[in-house]
Amino acid sequence: MCQIPELPCLSIDASFVGDGNGKLWNVPDSRAAIFKDKSLTLMEKNQLMRFFKLVQGHLAATVGAGTSGNDGNGNDNDEEEGKTKISDEDLERPFVEYLSKMRLPPKIRSIILYAIAMADYDQDDMGVCQNLLKTKDGIDRLALYQSSVGRFTNASGALIYPIYGQGELPQAFSRRFAVKGCIYVSSLKETVASFSWANELSFLNFFFQDSGSYKGVRLASGQDIFSQKLVLDPSFTLASPSTSPSDLLHESFNFLSTRDVKGKVARGICITRNSLKPDTSNLLVVYPPQSLYPEQITSIRALQISGNLAVCPLGMFVLYLSALCDDAIQGKRLLNAAMNALLTFPDPVNSESSSTVQSETSEEKPTVIWSGLYMQEMSTGRFDSINFAPMPDGNLNYNDILDAALKLFQEMYPNEENFPETTPPENSEDDIGLTLET
Repeated sequence: MCQIPELPCLSIDASFVGDGNGKLWNVPDSRAAIFKDKSLTLMEKNQLMRFFKLVQGHLAATVGAGTSGNDGNGNDNDEEEGKTKISDEDLERPFVEYLSKMRLPPKIRSIILYAIAMADYDQDDMGVCQNLLKTKDGIDRLALYQSSVGRFTNASGALIYPIYGQGELPQAFSRRFAVKGCIYVSSLKETVASFSWANELSFLNFFFQDSGSYKGVRLASGQDIFSQKLVLDPSFTLASPSTSPSDLLHESFNFLSTRDVKGKVARGICITRNSLKPDTSNLLVVYPPQSLYPEQITSIRALQISGNLAVCPLGMFVLYLSALCDDAIQGKRLLNAAMNALLTFPDPVNSESSSTVQSETSEEKPTVIWSGLYMQEMSTGRFDSINFAPMPDGNLNYNDILDAALKLFQEMYPNEENFPETTPPENSEDDIGLTLET
């Protein structure tokens, strides 16, 4: 996120792993954090340090493999590479099996799999795991995590969050679009008009040419915007007309009214006046599979953001919870289990007394002021020149969304370069200022 210079971010101060007893354990994600962690035994610290050293050695050997070469007789010059590099056989095996092969205890395996590598499904149960993490992918995630620790001066941890929330991301990209000479149309007060139009025949002729291809959109104000291609939010629904002048257009509307649902994410929002940890404002809590109840097959993540990131008033905290699920019943159970472990819900009869107890006893769990749960479908779709951008997924990062957006751009414009490097003119500073203000 901080690759966008216009988007200021702050660090997520700490990460924790939670259990069903309400305990929050620190995630030892760096050498310094391992030494400071009082919950780990000396043996566990040594095991974790040796594993991190092995990962770093493998990455160094992989990078150096392309430049080491040989002595002309087929012999590798780098004799140490074979001692540090993970074998190809191990890289293709499940990551959880490799961690077991390294004789890491269950506690350390859980921290690596779900708090650092951010695995979603129970990696120990092949029957329920819908996304089994391979060792090579797990190593890549560890490398990304460790390279992110302390990367920025104002971010001591591996995770950062944009000030004013994720809604600032479109603003940052719109500014970059303007600098690159693009036209950005913002419809904060208007929406794209429904495809159910009073004069359906005239409306269809406007949106689809005689061949049935896309032509443009019409806003609620009546303004017409023409374009060769269109990218829509996949949650945008299009009503099918009652009658259609052609079977082709009728099929087009039927397609646009349906989505290919890839999965579901249960999301929750809670507002409190106290932090989950008295000395930490912005933090992440991960509940690995089966940590709250035996039937829990996916990880649950709870991200706490404070007022210093301008997402809520100072002195208050917003807790965002998320978990992959199959349906609303499963998703609600997942989030409620995490909320009950982290928070206290006020007594509707005597809510004032519960707030007083919370403020006097720092060990008490924060009391919920307001909460809400909802389900989100991860859907995709495409028709002719109309494309659908990917929905936010269950990940905490934007890697998959950015990859999908880049792939979509390459499909739409196969002969164009994405954000090509340009030489700024001599008066670039003045031009940029004028562009951003307009």
